[in-house]
Amino acid sequence: MALRHAVLAALLDGEYSGYQLAKVFDISVANFWPALPQQLYAELAKLEREGLVAGREVVQETRPNKRLFQVTDAGRAALEEFAAAAAKPSVIRDDLLVKVQTADRIGTAPVIAQLEERASAAEAKIELLDTLLRRMRGDVDEAEFLLRGERIGGYLTCLRGIAFEQGHREWCLRTAAVLKERQATRAER
Repeated sequence: MALRHAVLAALLDGEYSGYQLAKVFDISVANFWPALPQQLYAELAKLEREGLVAGREVVQETRPNKRLFQVTDAGRAALEEFAAAAAKPSVIRDDLLVKVQTADRIGTAPVIAQLEERASAAEAKIELLDTLLRRMRGDVDEAEFLLRGERIGGYLTCLRGIAFEQGHREWCLRTAAVLKERQATRAER
């Protein structure tokens, strides 16, 4: 997957300026495809040149003019082609795992601290995603929303984000506990 597909997917929800897209991206797509605002602006320009999005200028009296972007028919076709293509298997690429790999040979205190920080960050992300889920479904219970909700793609990706963060949090906490226990056992010798 390329950033282009994530941007096109985010624009399916409506017409956004680059600034609005960055905000929407941050609370939805960034759950599984993070990008900096500068990257989004550059990608929007490229997508517009390729005819996958259309931009229009909106004149504002008290603020600078802004450009709003929306997906074109060609952009939808590109997304359909992307959706039909075989997905590559997920891979883990995380510098913290390299640090844990070395824990037998180097000091563990900094690694334990980083594991605990990551567990806290995962907890915060779980809370954020849970809030987002509640906002998406409103007063409807989850089973009903999943069955009859108008747009559930974002909801389903948030569910995956929560499952990922929960698994990550649990692994970090367990790994930190194992390293602490080993540290204590070695200190007793």
